[in-house]
Amino acid sequence: MFRNVISPRIVKPLSAHTPVRAFSSASVLQRNYKYQHILTETRGNVGLITLNRPKALNALCNDLFTEVNEAMAKYDADANVGAIVLTGSEKAFAAGADIKEMKDNNFVDTYKKDMLGHWAKISDVKKPIIAAVNGYALGGGCELAMSCDIIYAGEKAVFGQPEIKLGIIPGAGGTQRLVKAVGKSKAMEMVLTGSVNLNATEAENLGLVSKVVPADQLVDEAIKTAGKIASMSQGSVQMAKELINKSFEVPLSSGLRFERVLFQSLFGTADQKEGMAAFAEKRKANFTNQ
Repeated sequence: MFRNVISPRIVKPLSAHTPVRAFSSASVLQRNYKYQHILTETRGNVGLITLNRPKALNALCNDLFTEVNEAMAKYDADANVGAIVLTGSEKAFAAGADIKEMKDNNFVDTYKKDMLGHWAKISDVKKPIIAAVNGYALGGGCELAMSCDIIYAGEKAVFGQPEIKLGIIPGAGGTQRLVKAVGKSKAMEMVLTGSVNLNATEAENLGLVSKVVPADQLVDEAIKTAGKIASMSQGSVQMAKELINKSFEVPLSSGLRFERVLFQSLFGTADQKEGMAAFAEKRKANFTNQ
């Protein structure tokens, strides 16, 4: 939720024709040009959403987030898509929320309109989401990355929660998800000082990030992993995602019971029969998501 800690240099916009490595043009099944602040593509069985406000370092204005939610919902409903990748530019994943848009708000208005409430919709997406973070992920940008299921970082990525410098606090998960990712002490230091940022290596060592890769390989690597996930049985993948998220919300005994019931339920699926038959026959499983 903060973006003016860095120089607002203009970044060359991504165009609809920007090539992405490791995929031929024939593998791009769909492009969507109707959005104002994001770009969307479907690559094989992976949906790719690219934040595209380069002059504002991908600051998260209300309209941008509305578009992200819409694109996420469409990919979630698309039977041909098994996982989603969310990324920005090499300069900035998202340098925070749009301060100019919110600076004149008052309490009554923000409360009545449930300001930032629509940011939580990303948590309702059933399919796994990988955040591919290059450059700055500050404030709301860090919170957006943390709301995804896996974070891959380019080697020059920077994560931080500098909202305290504006006289506010993180409002979209920064005081909640960050603690679970990096621990209480480091989260306190980052949030209360607003000046302690994590580079990519630090973020990986603390558990905030799953993998650090060269910046020019980041999106390819994220799509590769997303494709691997999407090749599995979607029912199993979505249940596993739900269970892992549930582990942060319920006691261990309740989580274990929930896990066991969903495990048992998968024995009523065709994919379980196929997966175990393929293992016994020493061949690759051909899942049909049934």
